[in-house]
Amino acid sequence: MTISLILLGVTAVALIYIIGLYNRLVSLKHAVAKTWANIDVLLKQRHDELPKLVEVCKQYKQFEQSTLQQVIEARSQVQAARESQNIPALGQAEGALRMGLGSIFAVAEAYPELKTSEQFMQLQTRISGLENGIADRRELYNESVNIYNVGIEQFPAALVANMFNFTPKPLLEFAAAEKTDADIKALFS
Repeated sequence: MTISLILLGVTAVALIYIIGLYNRLVSLKHAVAKTWANIDVLLKQRHDELPKLVEVCKQYKQFEQSTLQQVIEARSQVQAARESQNIPALGQAEGALRMGLGSIFAVAEAYPELKTSEQFMQLQTRISGLENGIADRRELYNESVNIYNVGIEQFPAALVANMFNFTPKPLLEFAAAEKTDADIKALFS
């Protein structure tokens, strides 16, 4: 009788421990999803602002169309990666979009009328603010992913993670070009 009670007690403790591990992994998985959703909101807001910026720039007929085209194409790539939640593709598309925005803001220096346009200045400030917010959220996302990935690899949680098919999440990494210093001279030539 006492052996049965001991086995029952050990089984109950083990079951409670496994349930606790499972719930912790679920919590970590949802933290990753929440941080992704926060990034997604800012990406959507920026996605909505970019056509306004391009349109303001188009009003200045001589504004460089290739620069605008680069931003439009990169915006489409970011949107496609965002909708499919393809994190590696999003990282690359983000790099291209950030370079395109940098080019627009640099080229705008050569257009005094554009630089003094209140609408352009408001959009530039708004997009710059969104860029900063996205950078902050990307850092938080990568931290959440790291905690989750470590959590599913640690023993004994790895046993529960494998049992319930918790899989690693990719980090949001940046294109090599985004990590290098900007070539300011090239932007103004």
